[in-house]
Amino acid sequence: MTEEAERKPARVVVADDQTVVREGIVMLLGLLPGIEVVGAAGDGEEAVRVVAEVAPDVVLMDLRMPRCDGVEATRRIRAEYPGTQVVVLTTYADDESLFPALAAGARGYLTKDAGGDEIVRAVHSVLSGEAGLSPSVQRRLLERLVESGTRPPAPPEVPDGLTVRETEVLVLIADGLSNQEIARRLHVSTATVKTHINNLFTKTGLKDRAQAVRYAYGKGLVRPPAG
Repeated sequence: MTEEAERKPARVVVADDQTVVREGIVMLLGLLPGIEVVGAAGDGEEAVRVVAEVAPDVVLMDLRMPRCDGVEATRRIRAEYPGTQVVVLTTYADDESLFPALAAGARGYLTKDAGGDEIVRAVHSVLSGEAGLSPSVQRRLLERLVESGTRPPAPPEVPDGLTVRETEVLVLIADGLSNQEIARRLHVSTATVKTHINNLFTKTGLKDRAQAVRYAYGKGLVRPPAG
């Protein structure tokens, strides 16, 4: 038997908020060798729950989803279920999508024009400890290396155990944005913003937005305007 034949199928969960897209990906994966679909989710919250239930090898994760976006879901999955790898499968390949996803712990990043063979390679690459990146994403990472002369920036240090996304929400509160404005800025729902605010208030012991503003300035997360 060949190594390919002996290798156990990778157990995969698909997370995408668009039903037609999600079902199409599930159908495609069902036709591919070396892949077994063991679950599907319509948003990030459901993705975390499904991972807890079925313990897949890999989650194929969309990024822009309601309730809990793909970046936050990736961060939670990698923190709580480190045996599960995440490969982003999204329409977007811009820096604002790519680098937060990689910083959150995604080991692979594909755009939705990827073919079946490319998806299979990415899944098995991350299970082998390698990166599963599409050629266009690899090029962007190389361009960033050349532009900066160093590796892509690591996620910032955050106080009191806050996640990177909770810190982003805190900074936007300090900038005077409402929950609705924060939701639009971060491409998430207002319910997700409220969840982040509740979490960061609990972790920091803050009671209201005024205290949050003082806290953000006190921790150096926001700087007073010059002049």
